[in-house]
Amino acid sequence: MKFGKEFASQMVPEWREAYMNYNYLKTLLKQILIFHRRQTRLPENHVNSLPAPPSKATSLKRRVSLFRAFSGLTSRYGNNSLKEDKEDEVILVSAMQQADEEQGEDVQSYQTVFLRSSEEGGDLELVFFRGLDHEFNKVIQFYKSKVEEVVKQADELSQQMDALIALRIKVTNPTAAAAVAAAMSPFINRTNTGSIPLEVIHEDQQQKRTEVAKGYQMASLEVLNHVKVNVAPETPITTMKNVFKSLSPNLHFNKSEVKVAEEKLKQAFIEFHEKLRFLKNYAFLNQLAFSKIMKKYDKITSRNASDAYMKMVEESYLSQSDEVSKLIERVEAVFIKHFCNGNRHQGMDTLRPKAKRDKHRITFFVGCFFGLSLALTVAIIVSVHARDLLKSQGRTQYMNTIFPLYSMFGFLVLHILMYGGNVYFWARYRVNYSFIFGFKPNTELGFKEVLLLGFGLSVLTLAAVLSNLQMELDPQTKSYKTFTELLPLALVIVVILITICPFDIFYRANRFFLLVCLWHCICAPLYAVTLPDFFLADQFTSQVQLLRNLQFYVCYYGWGDFKHRNAETCNNSTVYDVLFIVIAVIPYWIRLLQCIRRWNDGRDSTQALNGLKYFSTIVALVTRTIYSQKGGIAFKVISASTSGFATIFSTYWDLVMDWGLLSRNSENPWLRDKLILPSRSIYFIAMVLNVILRLAWMQTVMDFRELPFLHKNALTAIFASLEIIRRGIWNFFRLENEHLNNVGKFRAVKSVPLPFSYEDGYKNL
Repeated sequence: MKFGKEFASQMVPEWREAYMNYNYLKTLLKQILIFHRRQTRLPENHVNSLPAPPSKATSLKRRVSLFRAFSGLTSRYGNNSLKEDKEDEVILVSAMQQADEEQGEDVQSYQTVFLRSSEEGGDLELVFFRGLDHEFNKVIQFYKSKVEEVVKQADELSQQMDALIALRIKVTNPTAAAAVAAAMSPFINRTNTGSIPLEVIHEDQQQKRTEVAKGYQMASLEVLNHVKVNVAPETPITTMKNVFKSLSPNLHFNKSEVKVAEEKLKQAFIEFHEKLRFLKNYAFLNQLAFSKIMKKYDKITSRNASDAYMKMVEESYLSQSDEVSKLIERVEAVFIKHFCNGNRHQGMDTLRPKAKRDKHRITFFVGCFFGLSLALTVAIIVSVHARDLLKSQGRTQYMNTIFPLYSMFGFLVLHILMYGGNVYFWARYRVNYSFIFGFKPNTELGFKEVLLLGFGLSVLTLAAVLSNLQMELDPQTKSYKTFTELLPLALVIVVILITICPFDIFYRANRFFLLVCLWHCICAPLYAVTLPDFFLADQFTSQVQLLRNLQFYVCYYGWGDFKHRNAETCNNSTVYDVLFIVIAVIPYWIRLLQCIRRWNDGRDSTQALNGLKYFSTIVALVTRTIYSQKGGIAFKVISASTSGFATIFSTYWDLVMDWGLLSRNSENPWLRDKLILPSRSIYFIAMVLNVILRLAWMQTVMDFRELPFLHKNALTAIFASLEIIRRGIWNFFRLENEHLNNVGKFRAVKSVPLPFSYEDGYKNL
């Protein structure tokens, strides 16, 4: 793999703009190379003027030079090499102070003076060194700002550790004041010298004790008098208490507080260590990139400028600064001691998780299940034609009962496959979806794992459909109608049991993550809304038909005559019709409550408008459903007007707010400044498709409910599938926009809420 591709693959995606622009500098070098090649091409009439090949005497002289006295590796026979270096000097690099308008202070920058600018093509090389200086100064400034940021975070974490250790002492042994010195935090050396509070961790234990006695501040129980606790877990009960101001922020000095505080601080240390590793890797990759680009320059121009420039790089803050390395050592030492009970292997596995490996068996089973799905589909088509089900008298009965039961799994499989496609393209274009969703390290599912789940469920569903048909065709089993009708219910039970299975099978971490997000959606607005929560709720807004089919499951097997495929009890029930509306409204109602909670937490007016969007969708959905049930001109006009308003509102929100597009004055007209996909036409196609697929509701208003060759339930399933496809397209561009927002803010690590809040006066002591 070429270095450019390797360099891009090793970048932190959210810091991409802060890395050296290697491709841009390569482009400048290509221009220099093209110029030199043009200069070396001589006209045909100058062929005779070419120098003659070296004569035999010349070659003898060259051979004689091999017998000269050796000058030594350390140049102890003279300074001729220094004189030659002076003569071959190409660049001069100097550091200078420049005023930074944003920060209001002088910052150090580096400037390269090209000494051969008067030569032919020197202007191109001058442009190259200007670009090189710009990239190097950009890297230095970003690295300095991030180092200052992590040093401040380290000091804050050290204060949190003081409070945690004091709380441990207070809870476990309140009278053991002498144990404070043994349990203190060896994290940050707090001195008032004004220097960066870091020291090298020595392996010698005696030196550690000496440093502790001299420089480290011991933890004191006095800290607990100046902190407020934030360890109350967020539950619906605590949220209600906060609403009525009945939750006390004071410490109660119990073990549950210690446990929650430890968990929060442990997660904070993990995220902080990851940020430090990113910074260390950032410095290494950029130094390597500058070395590579200068070697390319030397090769193209036949000069020797890389040594001088790399000497400046090695003497700069990027190479000489060791704050990050020291902090990494200290964080690892503290984490192992305080959160892993001294178990270094466990601590390092937590702080530095191993890279996820691709498993070949997953690829095999994806192909296997895909092939089985195709084979089962063909078998079902053959069975349907063998029985002539499409023209039989029981066609309507079958479509009203069995089809909704199995089509629910079809919607679910389609949604999983769309998500698998999303994951594939997110990974291909380096959208950091695992960070955006907040998955634990190495637990996120790749596109192959997602496709494995989708095709696996497809095989189960198609096998159940085929078994149902075969049992009815077989005279020996045709009488057992009760068993055949229970197959869809058994399939639902199997899927639910797998989802809630507590054993570490079938991607337990992901199933647990899904169930937690689902619980947060159900309890909205009693939980703080995160991106996975409202992202999942948005998925349910596109699965209204699946929820209605689930309602039919409950009614059909609870109150219907499933033994004889009679669903009249459900279809003729007024309660069922009301619940038919309520079930469809639930996902939009959850999103409305989530918008209200986000508006309450951040006072963001856009969340109020977003909530208004979902309220308009609820009104449109209710009026359309009532019109489909009762009909009438009045309901038709109301449903058409409300649906039109909701569609325009939702489409505008999709394109402008969720996708960040339709910006007239952007670098990419009518799109946005930054794009991930290589072709701009894809964005316009996606916008058009989103508008067209949003108009699927028109089939209800226009009474387009059944075709001569299609049952109304089949037509409804087709339009529901189109909405799922639209949601899959929306998912990609929504996360792309979120990723670009993180890139713009250089946000590569999660912010973890800390368990203790210091008083302002005490914190600065």
